[in-house]
Amino acid sequence: MKKLRLKIPFTRRSLELRFLAGEEPNAKWMSLFGSATSAGVPVNEETAMRLSTVYACIRVLSESLAQLPLKVYERLPGGGKREAPDHPLYPLLHLRPDPERTAYSWKETSMAHLCSWGNSYSYIEHGRDGRVKAIRLLKPTNVTPRRLVENDQLVYDVNDAHGVPLRFLPEQILHVPCLGFDGVMGYSPICMAAETIGIGIAAEQHSASTFGNGAMPSGILSYEGELDDEALQRLKTDWKNSFSGAKNVGKTAVLEGSMKYTPLTISALDAQLIETLKFNRSEIAGIFRVPGHLINDLEHATYSNIDQLSLEFVMFTLAPHLTRYEQAMNWRLFLPSERGRYFVEFVTDGLLRGDVKSRYEAYRTAISSGMKSINEVRASENLPPIADGDEHLVQGAMITLNKAVAEGRKQAQGGEKE
Repeated sequence: MKKLRLKIPFTRRSLELRFLAGEEPNAKWMSLFGSATSAGVPVNEETAMRLSTVYACIRVLSESLAQLPLKVYERLPGGGKREAPDHPLYPLLHLRPDPERTAYSWKETSMAHLCSWGNSYSYIEHGRDGRVKAIRLLKPTNVTPRRLVENDQLVYDVNDAHGVPLRFLPEQILHVPCLGFDGVMGYSPICMAAETIGIGIAAEQHSASTFGNGAMPSGILSYEGELDDEALQRLKTDWKNSFSGAKNVGKTAVLEGSMKYTPLTISALDAQLIETLKFNRSEIAGIFRVPGHLINDLEHATYSNIDQLSLEFVMFTLAPHLTRYEQAMNWRLFLPSERGRYFVEFVTDGLLRGDVKSRYEAYRTAISSGMKSINEVRASENLPPIADGDEHLVQGAMITLNKAVAEGRKQAQGGEKE
């Protein structure tokens, strides 16, 4: 078998890997042509997005993650952490990962890839010093992870924008996988739920076809006598023009002579279709773990439980995805000497802030217990610091924590002398 040697660009050294001619990266037939479903409609990541519920779920997840600030922190020797805006990775993750995308756009698209294909890939461009210069998104259909037969080495075969096949080592790819059985490749939620999504697409197509092609008056008419072909054809044409199409739904027929009108109610089939659409919407929301009220399904939402549902969305839906991204970035983006000292973290305070009253009560408790300083609270509200606002306070006379400790020691020493 003929072997090609391809030089991989953007690396700090001339790294050459072998690419076997004729060994084409996985074309991902399911993504191109769709998975066959019992409903008779092809389902893939592209067609599934045309179903409103799938689009709404992926949009909610992508936009929710994208709006969260992603910051670099340094662990302090005595415990705790501090923001590290001077670290070279900070502007890449917080502002612009590559010259073509903002941080929001990169996070949004990456999360959409993860929700659709079950994997998010980005090429890590290193500088001569080994540090990351850019993080460039790769479309999952252009990437195929595989293991080499000779040494079981994991590599990533990538087709670039010009169709040129390249092979990258794991340290050159930021790979965030979703749920999978080997810990490397994630399963596509859309592929796993193709039957459920196919039912939704088929139901919507049937509903649209009914409105577009079916006669939809509020009743039917009958004639006791006989009509010749010309009169019957004219009646059918007039009927279709008057009642076919979405704009004519609900119109009432005006009858002549001995024609009779019988009102129509919703059929059992139509009622079943409505229930199917509602159930399918709930099923798809469950696949992506998105609460119904976030995709405009308020059937089970109340004023009293929406805050709790939103909190659970952050805790049980977003949090696992945030952990996936953070762990992948902490391992791939930092130098070996920096791992453990520096780390990235999403700031979720904005999603957990709640209403003004609850937020301010939480701030008051944090300040009075010495957990947070006034300036830390002001920073959470995007307010400038104030003089002496970095001191931590405690309950009682609201003196500083250091003074409270010193006073306690002083009193203890006085008691011993007595």
